[in-house]
Amino acid sequence: MNRITQLFNIKYPIVQGGMIWNSGYKLASAVSNAGGLGLLGAGSMYPEVLREHIQKCKKATDKPFGVNVPMLYPNIEEIMNIIVEEGVKIVFTSAGNPKNWTSFLKERGITVVHVVSSSKFALKAQEAGVDAVVAEGFEAGGHNGREETTTMTLIPMVRENITIPLIAAGGIATGRGMLAAMVLGADGVQMGSRFAASFESSSHDNFKQTILEVKEGDTHLTLKELAPVRLVKNKFYNDVQELYAKCPTVDELKTLLGRARAKRGMFEGDLDEGELEIGQIAGLIHDIKPVSQIVEEVMTEFKAAQIQVASLL
Repeated sequence: MNRITQLFNIKYPIVQGGMIWNSGYKLASAVSNAGGLGLLGAGSMYPEVLREHIQKCKKATDKPFGVNVPMLYPNIEEIMNIIVEEGVKIVFTSAGNPKNWTSFLKERGITVVHVVSSSKFALKAQEAGVDAVVAEGFEAGGHNGREETTTMTLIPMVRENITIPLIAAGGIATGRGMLAAMVLGADGVQMGSRFAASFESSSHDNFKQTILEVKEGDTHLTLKELAPVRLVKNKFYNDVQELYAKCPTVDELKTLLGRARAKRGMFEGDLDEGELEIGQIAGLIHDIKPVSQIVEEVMTEFKAAQIQVASLL
């Protein structure tokens, strides 16, 4: 057992990213049933919808699962109370100060993990008392760190600075990637894009198909003035770049972004006007598979890569 499998009481040190519009109860329960840790993505759920997904997830798996909570949301208090009421035992917090909710959750017997993009924030999370951190490199899809630190440099730097368990995220979709992250100092990995392209992901088939078509250079980190986000280059992305050419104000960027763009793209399948959030590693994803097969293939490749690395010495 390693520190992550022990912390969450799971078989493999694989955590599924709590991705908005992808991570409903079907995906979370499937990952947990396959031996990893499934996460519900609370960021795209109204409080009562989250409650419904937690209840359905409990029926679909008897294994541990958690909830990913971006702390920017206005109804955060209601969400945290639902998590406690429904007896969820693992919470991943992101996009905010870990001090705000860590002690509240830990006092109620909940394991807390915080997502960071730098060593500085990893240290702050450790000081706030979290049980582990996810260090996410800028290869990752969706909302991201401003520093543009890649996973390969971020993981060893974070490892050097903290003593608590470390989960690597950003650009990991294979067993080889998982082994590389663990050699660099991670105790486990979090995968988003690979699970977004699964049968159980709740995103639209149009979006899943787009993931398979993404090649190197087809995604870009943009909108840093609002919240940095990695997007597929589509019509909406091009509109953003055209606006940038005119040196826009923050308000002009906000107006163009509008509301519910991510829902429109990933959940409703509007490939032109929607935000299509996926990681750079999508260039290595060539098929949509059941979660059980994804986990099995990652672990098989991980073990084969271990043997191959040993033979190089």
